Amino acid sequence: MARKLSKELREKILHNMFVKNYKRMWPYIKPFWVRALLAVLVAIPVGSLDAVIALSLKPYMDVVMVDKNLQTAWYIPVLIIGFTLVQGVLKYIADYLNTWVGANTTNLLKMDLYKKMLTFDTEFFNKKNSGEVLFMFNSNADMACAGLLSNVKSFIQKFFTAVSLIAVLFYNSWQLALVCVGIMFFALLPMTMVRRKIKNVVKKSIEVSSSLLTEYNETYSGNKTIISYNLSDRQRDKFKKVLGNSFSLTMKMMKRTRWLTPVMHVILSVGIGLAIWFGSYLILRGSITAGSFVSFLTALIMLYTPIKSIGGTYNSVLMSFLAIERVFDIFDTVPAIMDKKGAVKMDSRVKKIEYRDVSFEYVQDVPVLKHINFTVKKGQTVAFVGNSGGGKSTVVSLLPRFYDVTSGAILINGVDVRDMTLESLRANIGVVFQDNFLFSGTIRENIMLGNENATEKELQKAVEMACLEDVIKTLPGGLDAEIGERGVLLSGGQKQRVAIARAFLKNAPILILDEATSALDNKAEAVVQKAIENLMKDKTVFVIAHRLSTIQNADNILVINRGEIVESGTHEELLKNKNGAYKLLYDMQFKSRKKKQ
Repeated sequence: MARKLSKELREKILHNMFVKNYKRMWPYIKPFWVRALLAVLVAIPVGSLDAVIALSLKPYMDVVMVDKNLQTAWYIPVLIIGFTLVQGVLKYIADYLNTWVGANTTNLLKMDLYKKMLTFDTEFFNKKNSGEVLFMFNSNADMACAGLLSNVKSFIQKFFTAVSLIAVLFYNSWQLALVCVGIMFFALLPMTMVRRKIKNVVKKSIEVSSSLLTEYNETYSGNKTIISYNLSDRQRDKFKKVLGNSFSLTMKMMKRTRWLTPVMHVILSVGIGLAIWFGSYLILRGSITAGSFVSFLTALIMLYTPIKSIGGTYNSVLMSFLAIERVFDIFDTVPAIMDKKGAVKMDSRVKKIEYRDVSFEYVQDVPVLKHINFTVKKGQTVAFVGNSGGGKSTVVSLLPRFYDVTSGAILINGVDVRDMTLESLRANIGVVFQDNFLFSGTIRENIMLGNENATEKELQKAVEMACLEDVIKTLPGGLDAEIGERGVLLSGGQKQRVAIARAFLKNAPILILDEATSALDNKAEAVVQKAIENLMKDKTVFVIAHRLSTIQNADNILVINRGEIVESGTHEELLKNKNGAYKLLYDMQFKSRKKKQ
């Protein structure tokens, strides 16, 4: 009883998986349903015409081979060639339609996956490696759609092939047909065991495939580090280990799935053997003619041959459906940071920003910020200094909601940022990072990201205020010079100035400067610092500073250590506290600078 229940449960799960997946994929196929339907309908005659060859052998054997009547010998081969030609044309049409619909369906799915990817917060990407992200949002869509329509078409084609060939079997001998069809259904039973055997292996295979992609990405991005530290051997060994894991999982998948085809092959071979033995007996009894037997045997072999390989097809079907499940798991994932119901647009007239008892944790029960309190008024500059890892970048990352506070609140004009729409909040905040990301393309395109509707005059003003004019003059193509992936053709200082020009064009009332000059040499820093001073005018500014000389004019300096504000005040006020954390930092930098001089 338990075994029967288990079998029924497996069949129900399998049925629900097929129905549910096709139901969820329907919106992506719907725009192309006419061509998709044609691809499926064309598969019907393609499958059905397989029976013509087997059926035509009966009169050929009985009339030509047995009765020696050569007058009718010519039309049967011509008939077979004609039907095969029609079948070939229809098969090409079906393949073309299937590929066209499949490619368009894949593109729609990838587009929605990409839009979904853009909704995820910074923490989501922090927890994923690049290979995993590529697999999740690209490879899954390929795997899901590659098998979807082709599997439907293949199923329809094989179904009608099977129906037409079974009809030929019963037409020639119902006794033989009952035996052989019964064996065929018995051969299909092992397929019910495959899905649960491969699901865990598929999951691990995806992880390994993601790791392989990550290794390629890291080698591409970190090629200078690999060369300068002589890491080629280390990277090669690391890659070899990942390949070894991939090989192990490939073999595990093989052991769990490839037994299906040989098992079915053996069972079906028994069916052919029984057909020959029983058919010979029926011929000797005169129950069937030699022509009927040859026609029956041909139909049986044509029926059994695709069934022998159906195990591999079934595995690809399961892989496709597992990919569909993963795709819709992504769609069902709710981003941690999103607009709440009834969110309001942020007022761009910023009067006051308040951090009220803010605490934050990346990992539960491991506090990064503890009870942070301060207020910044319109036009003021607040600077954050302190030891590395103290929480400075985290403080400013909470304002545009790269992360959400664990407790407390951040208020702009008395309104919690979590009550504002993300689009309006981020539209009013400009950010210049220490390592700014530049997109492949031109300098003009990267600056215009700040405001795609900016006029040429506004663009030139941004270039001038970012001290970029001298850079533009030296580059062939000027503003339209290609800068390579991630701006690789520009120096660090040049990239910073492009990012500043971008922020200048955005002209947001709130500006965040996250150690924007810390990675530059003194000469580049001086130029970039001038550009930053231009950018800061008439804005409410949050500055994370590495060099204290750059924030001496700040209205308020907050010293953050171990997630807490340990000191606050102006530069002059903080220097008066001779045992204070700020004075210690200042003296350390002053002595270091003095030694270099």
